[in-house]
Amino acid sequence: MGVLNLTPDSFSDGGRHASLAAALEHAQTMIDEGADIIDIGGESTRPGAAPVPEDEERARVLPVLQALRDAPVPLSIDTSQPALMRAALDLGVAIVNDVRALRRPGALDAVLAGADCGVVLMHMQGEPASMQQLPRYDDVVADVVRWLAQRRDAVVAAGVAPQRIALDPGFGFGKTQGHNRRLLAGLAALLPLGHPILVGLSRKSTLGELTGRPVTQRLAASLAAALVAAANGARIVRAHDVGATRDALAVWQACAGAAPAAAPPAARAAQQ
Repeated sequence: MGVLNLTPDSFSDGGRHASLAAALEHAQTMIDEGADIIDIGGESTRPGAAPVPEDEERARVLPVLQALRDAPVPLSIDTSQPALMRAALDLGVAIVNDVRALRRPGALDAVLAGADCGVVLMHMQGEPASMQQLPRYDDVVADVVRWLAQRRDAVVAAGVAPQRIALDPGFGFGKTQGHNRRLLAGLAALLPLGHPILVGLSRKSTLGELTGRPVTQRLAASLAAALVAAANGARIVRAHDVGATRDALAVWQACAGAAPAAAPPAARAAQQ
């Protein structure tokens, strides 16, 4: 899952893809590098981020969705705004990726209206503006598994088919570095819930705390985290560096006995 941030204040690449031309160019680059999904967001949810007005989020996102509606890979909308979910689904978006797990009023109705769309439910303790202020758990792995199971059950009870759901433990969303490490090591505890696991660790501050590297120098740590996540059961890896992540996963898959990932279009062209 390639990350396309359309925000001026995202922690890693804020402002770099804010124009329509830059966004489309980056989306095409990620597709060429082998992204299976493009995840498009117009609101930063980094720690301390302030909410974005709904009309501003729509203005950032909808022109890009419109321009990419014929893209050769599925699009995902990273939003908690029900109206934007509906508008994105009307434009053919395949997945709603909600850091608030469809808890805002109207969000469940929006995905029920898009009856075939995938849904990502993510765990977050608190809200972005305050989530890193002393997050606490009795047992972070057990607590996250329990919360996601309860939220999944509520969403299914509302009418969302279980096969539409993926789960995200929410690395960095109301979690300390220690919480993140334990959650990554214990990721397989989510597997009995029976849904694909999505992980988003790319370039995050927890990797900076572990390595002492600034956000621009966290590629190696991001690749290591992606491989640990995959080895522990993750099936969707949300990444900024698509080509490098696919290469790392291809080596891991080959050595793990799995079928290697197909070469991205650019690589196939070079081989020919």
